[in-house]
Amino acid sequence: MKRRVGSTSMWGMICLSLAVALLAAGCSGGSTLTPKNAPPKFACVSGEGQLTKDIAPQAELVDFTCAFKKWKGAETLHFSVTIKNVSNEPQRYRVNIFMDNGKAVGGLIPRKTKKGLVQPGQTASFVYPVKDMATQPKAVILKISTVGK
Repeated sequence: MKRRVGSTSMWGMICLSLAVALLAAGCSGGSTLTPKNAPPKFACVSGEGQLTKDIAPQAELVDFTCAFKKWKGAETLHFSVTIKNVSNEPQRYRVNIFMDNGKAVGGLIPRKTKKGLVQPGQTASFVYPVKDMATQPKAVILKISTVGK
């Protein structure tokens, strides 16, 4: 019986490479959420330490969650932000959300001041859609600042 030299070591290397690839895939922290595999509401980033917050002392972040919803005909990522006014004066807030892929969204809370500002102890929220974003971001920077009255 003849034995081929090197064929056993080649199969061993292929098996080892496959095992390393499967191990790396299993330890990667899970898959990125998309509209097909996401729950109705979910954390905006999957890993601990992937959310950087810069919040004004007059504000408290009550809720920061994500969801995929239809917007302009396509399923896209939406950020839901709820802020509580912890100061002694009515406030208006500027919200900026920066993602690792270079996209950014934001706006003012309250969006219009006709009904007044956010009163002390009260909460206000807004939902920010991200155009053409069908995956969960890997990292997010959330910045909340006050706006002059």
